[in-house]
Amino acid sequence: MKMMKFQGKSSLSVMGRTTAAAVCALALAGGVPAAHAADPLQPDPELEAVSLPAAKPSWVFVERGFVVPGNAIYDTDTGKMLGLVEASTLSDLAIDPAGKAFYVSETIWTKGWRGTRQDMITVYDPATLKLKTEIAMPGRILIGGRKFNFVLADEGKTAYVYNLDPASSVNMVDLAKGKFVKKIELPGCASLMPVTGIGFSALCSDGSLATVKTAGAKPEITRSAPFFSATNDPIFDNFGYDRAKQTAVFLTYTGQVYTAKLGATPTISEPFSIQTAAGVAPADTKPLDVHWYPGARQGLAYHLGTGHAFVLMHTGEYWTHKAAGTEVWELDVAAKKVVKRIPLENPASAIAITQETNPKLILSTERGEDGPSALVILDLKTGEQKFRLENSGGGVLRTLEP
Repeated sequence: MKMMKFQGKSSLSVMGRTTAAAVCALALAGGVPAAHAADPLQPDPELEAVSLPAAKPSWVFVERGFVVPGNAIYDTDTGKMLGLVEASTLSDLAIDPAGKAFYVSETIWTKGWRGTRQDMITVYDPATLKLKTEIAMPGRILIGGRKFNFVLADEGKTAYVYNLDPASSVNMVDLAKGKFVKKIELPGCASLMPVTGIGFSALCSDGSLATVKTAGAKPEITRSAPFFSATNDPIFDNFGYDRAKQTAVFLTYTGQVYTAKLGATPTISEPFSIQTAAGVAPADTKPLDVHWYPGARQGLAYHLGTGHAFVLMHTGEYWTHKAAGTEVWELDVAAKKVVKRIPLENPASAIAITQETNPKLILSTERGEDGPSALVILDLKTGEQKFRLENSGGGVLRTLEP
């Protein structure tokens, strides 16, 4: 198997743009000679608001984190930051499939972290990134950084928001009408997947897959037979999901791969080992045994056009599922074969892929010998590092998915 190592190219630092903005602000404040200061009565062309074009498959949305909340938008073709979708801490972003809005499921208080709590879906204009409206709803779970806590269904007309107030449930919101519809009790289940014409599915702690029919006054909930162990070998809450084909690709802590066809009666495949698919020994749950394991905060990306999964892998013992990946394994899910292994110069804690014909792999890397943490954009076909964007945020990565 050919081992690839991507070599660095010239870096593009967001910090450089930040520094330039700071110098501009200093000039306006009189901190540099007057001959070089901008006229404070004239708009600075570098700071003028612009309208964004329709969202492109080359864009990536990067959750900034606790210090600078929000979701930065980068174009992987140019390496440039295009804008920032405002969001509070521990929020989740969803992108309208028709490009009509950016949605943020969030919680705020009237006095910072105290006062009156307000839970809502905030709607932003995708061209100007300005606030359009807010849709109030009951309390949501205060965990950000999860792709499947907040999902859109019915071609963007309906939203489902994972809730814990006080027990596990799901808020159903009509986005077209801009109003909360109902709260659906769903004990022991989370990680939501829209199911067209039905409602949604969710993974459950008893190892089953729940399917919720949302039509009618009382939702109808059915469950599959248990197919995994949430105690001995849990499934990662970051998985592959194909909205058009209504399929999902699940990965367990030991590297077992399941596929599911969603619907009123979902079908779930027998699992196979990603390690066996790569020609190495399968992992187990025994203490002190060292194997290749999947891991990281966002350890799997799925390319819909090819049906290939890209998984962050590391060597270690069982329960090292939070460890950053030192390699990316490209898995042909249908063929049950790892077709490429990509060693990384710096471990990565998150991975995403653009849904283009010639996709780009996006990695959130950790601090290493060659510099601080960064967003690294790679041309998957050539292996070329196109950009390295420092200080760009280390949260969830999202790309446009049809």
